[in-house]
Amino acid sequence: MRIGMALSYSGGFKETVAELADYEKAGLDIVFVAEAYSFDAVSQMGYIAARTERLEIASGILPVYSRTPALLAMTAAGLDYVSDGRFTLGLGASGPQVIEGFHGVPYSAPLGRTREVIEIARKVWKRERLEYQGKHYTMPLQGGTGLGKPLKLINAPVRERIPIVIAAIGPKNVELAAELAEGWLPIFYMPEKAADVWGPSLAAGAARRAPELGGLDVIATAHLAVGDDVAGFLEFGRPMAALYIGGMGAKGKNFYNDLAVRYGYEKEAAEIQDLYLAGKKDEAAARVPHELLEKMSLIGSEGFVRDRLAAMRESGVTTINVTPIASTHEERVRLIEKVKELAG
Repeated sequence: MRIGMALSYSGGFKETVAELADYEKAGLDIVFVAEAYSFDAVSQMGYIAARTERLEIASGILPVYSRTPALLAMTAAGLDYVSDGRFTLGLGASGPQVIEGFHGVPYSAPLGRTREVIEIARKVWKRERLEYQGKHYTMPLQGGTGLGKPLKLINAPVRERIPIVIAAIGPKNVELAAELAEGWLPIFYMPEKAADVWGPSLAAGAARRAPELGGLDVIATAHLAVGDDVAGFLEFGRPMAALYIGGMGAKGKNFYNDLAVRYGYEKEAAEIQDLYLAGKKDEAAARVPHELLEKMSLIGSEGFVRDRLAAMRESGVTTINVTPIASTHEERVRLIEKVKELAG
């Protein structure tokens, strides 16, 4: 099981990247860099590539709406080049609040667009002349000046198959990931309920999966703290869970709320959303079920964490993306060493 970590730089980006060298030595395999509506992720990943040697670098995620398919492919090829073949292209649809609110682009056909972006990117990496007739993207553009012509990427990429990871939790999105991508990145992953919630979608996608893609890399996320007195750290997960379940979208259009319902927390999901949208964020966080926080986490005694890792592995997880919780950098490095040992 690979060990990953999401980049967090509340204390300063350059300082955090300097610390990545210690995590790399401790056994960290991959770092994920998010892009929401803060600084772009691409410039940060290029900086990380220059400051690390072995660590894989992944976008976690780049929205499919904010760049053209060809630019996404060029960007991935460029990052793979400067990192000597260590880049993974994490893609996702994001949500209407960000895409329409910040980018001013209609949030339409996320499934169809994601499929076409992947197909186009793989043509670009193979240095084929880019001719594509899709429902959402057409190259060369029909109409316009009429001067568009099929072009191929000038540079030869380091790899013609750069790994693609799709962030997905909805049934059809997960099916698409299992069919087309090298990896799948769900959020709020509970191994005991994963088969019931996502099993049919994964099976349907796998039935159409090309053999050359290999097995699907399943990337779960979890807060990490190991010890006999760390149970209180579960509370760190409440605000984020409440934000997503309660505030990431409107009523009837919140994918994370839908997931909580599918997990069996229909009553709690409704309460969290009502409270959060009413501005009562602390009360919403208090309604997040303890079981949900515990089953998604790696927080507890060494035996508990070992058992949770075993449950993750048994459910199909191949990469565990952790957030180590400790007061010092040195303690967080030791947590990476410990989870690497327990997962080995």
